[in-house]
Amino acid sequence: MSRLLLRGGRIVDPSQKLDQVWDLLIEDDRVEAVGKDLPQDSDTEVIELTGKVVAPGFVDMHVHLREPGYEYKETVASGTAAAAAGGFAGVACMPNTDPVNDNRAVTEMILDRAATEGSVPVYPIGAVSAGSKGEEMAEIGDLVDAGCVAVSDDGHPVATSFLMRRALEYTKMFGIPVIDHCEDMSLTARSSMHEGTASTRLGLKGHPSAAEEIIVARDVILAELTGGRLHCAHMSTAGSMRHLREAKQRGVAVTCEVTPHHFTLIDEAVSSFDTNTKVNPPLRGPEDREAVLAALGDGTVDVIASDHAPHHADEKNVEYDIALPGLIGLETAVPLACEHLVHTGVIDVSRLVELFSTNPCRIMGIAGGTLEAGAPANVTILDLDRQAAVDISTSRSKSRNSPFDGVLLRGWPAMTIVAGMVVWRSEA
Repeated sequence: MSRLLLRGGRIVDPSQKLDQVWDLLIEDDRVEAVGKDLPQDSDTEVIELTGKVVAPGFVDMHVHLREPGYEYKETVASGTAAAAAGGFAGVACMPNTDPVNDNRAVTEMILDRAATEGSVPVYPIGAVSAGSKGEEMAEIGDLVDAGCVAVSDDGHPVATSFLMRRALEYTKMFGIPVIDHCEDMSLTARSSMHEGTASTRLGLKGHPSAAEEIIVARDVILAELTGGRLHCAHMSTAGSMRHLREAKQRGVAVTCEVTPHHFTLIDEAVSSFDTNTKVNPPLRGPEDREAVLAALGDGTVDVIASDHAPHHADEKNVEYDIALPGLIGLETAVPLACEHLVHTGVIDVSRLVELFSTNPCRIMGIAGGTLEAGAPANVTILDLDRQAAVDISTSRSKSRNSPFDGVLLRGWPAMTIVAGMVVWRSEA
């Protein structure tokens, strides 16, 4: 039996409406108790955490680990090492691998790699359709039985209204959400950035906000029709926020996520032609960023996810039009949220924990998101006062595609604990 006492930290656990300077006692891989001046014996390891925030382990529910098939960009080992360093005690990985995770064998391979090489648990997300081609539904029951916690054709939208309806109906039997990448691709072909005055000035083909909003509206209508659980990935526009807010008010079973790059950057960042600013959905206009911030503040947004999308340098060091979209985000998501949301007063620390921990666990139906007695001893510890610049050269990821290199941020992870074991600790 091992015992670990985290002493004197600020325990923030929205699942228990808890925000107190208390102790947290871990026994083996479970939370034993939370309280004031908890007793310790000679065999208890003590970590002093005065001035630090102690939260249920953060989970990033939108990550591309690239394995199998694209190990030159990322692997389960390197991606989960980056996750631990970013304060995440778990990640959910998207199925757009090669082969696509549309069958039991791929799911089991990912879980096996996570068990033998991973720094944190991995929760696979299976494909909605076979090969993510949008033609016929994947064997969703088999995927769930193998360990998938949701389904998505991420990288592509669920192709048709018929397929989306059937997926929402079928997943109801298994209690999992359908996660959709909302994009009407007939409106976005060959686009490189948000459609607006900046795209006109830069001479780049624009990706209109309507392309996202049309599919959000479609999906909400079908979720309301079927009663299925819908989760809209990486929302980026004011219109999407409006659709989702109204749907929630009507009681539709819909949740959504936003990314740090969409609440920190706008389309003007593309003016540098730094291909690390090329993402999908693209960086939007200032009015969209303000709408995302408002939705984070009023509870419309359920989750902050990184959409960690590693690419090799050769895939980014090309003309903007042909560069692959995506950026790495596992090690910058939390400090960006602390700097731009907590320290600016958009949200408080309890809401931060809800967005990174409580809600992702609830939506995916996985253990965690709480520090109540008996819960898994997965813990994220934050130093809200630590100020440091992003240094991509030290990233644990195999890729370096980030527009935030050198940016000074305040509020960083200090330690990540998984199943009672410290898997990462800051050297600062």
